[in-house]
Amino acid sequence: MEMKKQVSVVGNAPLADGDAGRIDASDLVIRFNEPAEGPERIGTRTDILFVMNSGNSMQARLEGRTYVESPVFRAARVIVLPYHPAVIARYHPKPNVLSRIKGRRADWTEKAMSVFGQEGKDVTVLPPQFYEECCEELGIGMENRRRLFPSTGFIGVRYALVKFPTTGFAVHLYGFGWEGWKRHAWDAEREWVAARLPQQ
Repeated sequence: MEMKKQVSVVGNAPLADGDAGRIDASDLVIRFNEPAEGPERIGTRTDILFVMNSGNSMQARLEGRTYVESPVFRAARVIVLPYHPAVIARYHPKPNVLSRIKGRRADWTEKAMSVFGQEGKDVTVLPPQFYEECCEELGIGMENRRRLFPSTGFIGVRYALVKFPTTGFAVHLYGFGWEGWKRHAWDAEREWVAARLPQQ
């Protein structure tokens, strides 16, 4: 019987002792934004890096060299921007006038593709339909899609399960606490994942 390839999806919550070795031994590793801990705790391998392309945190990542020279970014082969510009325009909050004067914007997709592409990364943007399907999976109706948003972590987990089906891959999650920003549907995300990856 052929062994399944191992896929590790690594969130940014604290990891357990020994997780770093298991992650680095995987066939493929997916990470998100900026890990909160060093490589001795989270491992060094990164194949796919999801980077949130909307909001203030993305502006900071695109200014200067700090983010693009970080170990997790340098290691990544593929950068995935989870929010298509059409999704950002339709659902995401827009900066007020004062914020726009300071350079804030809702959509950093174009600049991210330019900056990350110049660093030699393969940059891809998920299609709008993928985001809409995430909302549907979480029970976020059209009337609530300007109020509740699937987290980048959830989008990444669903991406992994779609792209790496369980017939040939074993997907393992590390560092997911399913808590944080109040505009994510944490309970629904936790339940969705538990139904598909019950041993996590």
